[in-house]
Amino acid sequence: MSRFANLRRISSLDPVADHEEIMRISAGLEFPWDYQKSLELALFRTYCVPSISGLLERTGEFERRPQKRYDDTAVLMAELVEHGYDSPRGREALRVVNRQHGRYPISNDDMLYVLSTFVFDPIDWLLRYGWRPLTVSEQLAAFHFYRAVGCRMGIRSIPSDFGAFRAFKEAYEAEHFVFASSNRRIGQYTLDLFCSWYPSALSPFVSRAVVGMLDPRMVRAFGFSAPGAWVGAAGRLALRVRALVVRHMPVRRALKLTRARNRTYPGYPDGYRPSDLGAISSTRPDR
Repeated sequence: MSRFANLRRISSLDPVADHEEIMRISAGLEFPWDYQKSLELALFRTYCVPSISGLLERTGEFERRPQKRYDDTAVLMAELVEHGYDSPRGREALRVVNRQHGRYPISNDDMLYVLSTFVFDPIDWLLRYGWRPLTVSEQLAAFHFYRAVGCRMGIRSIPSDFGAFRAFKEAYEAEHFVFASSNRRIGQYTLDLFCSWYPSALSPFVSRAVVGMLDPRMVRAFGFSAPGAWVGAAGRLALRVRALVVRHMPVRRALKLTRARNRTYPGYPDGYRPSDLGAISSTRPDR
């Protein structure tokens, strides 16, 4: 198969009517690693909002079991993309997501902002570091996909226009990205999680590399010390070199969504249902 076979398939589809199929091809076949990494940083980005980081701090989940929380989020989102949000497994995954969110006093605007990062952070990542950028059809499909997911999560006032949703995201960050001690603590727990995926001797280098990839507003909101400019430059160069290599690799034929590696549910999805994820903790935040 040609390296651009999937792109030709995407080009034949309608970004509104066929947004689930386009998302499945883009996230599961064309860019599985890039979607994973961009969504890791997308979630990291949301912790720059004190109301979000403060709630996460009160739950205690990031302090006690950050890997499980990360895997629950990643796998539940993968279920929606792989099987569709209205499929039996998709509806089951959404019930888990809604049950978890329903336990806490989360504002609609915070939910809407987190949803916006799932649309736009992968678009921005792939523009910079993908072996090709997302096409307009892929961008619109992501918008319509997550808009449908958001509606099924009960999120209100989701913009019906792609540009308006982008404008909401940018305005929300401009207003709400401010330093808070909870940002710093949740950010550090997340950095520690990222470092735990590599040999301990590499932890200082991994931590500096991650912070070096953050934009200055995020660094300030977390209260992190920015490493030398060369750290971020080296990371960005490495990602662009990777993109050149990936561009000449064979086209992927098997989906890498729910079968992407996770550390909490070995062998997933074999032997698991979405309802096995997101087990309820006894800890509740103060209301």
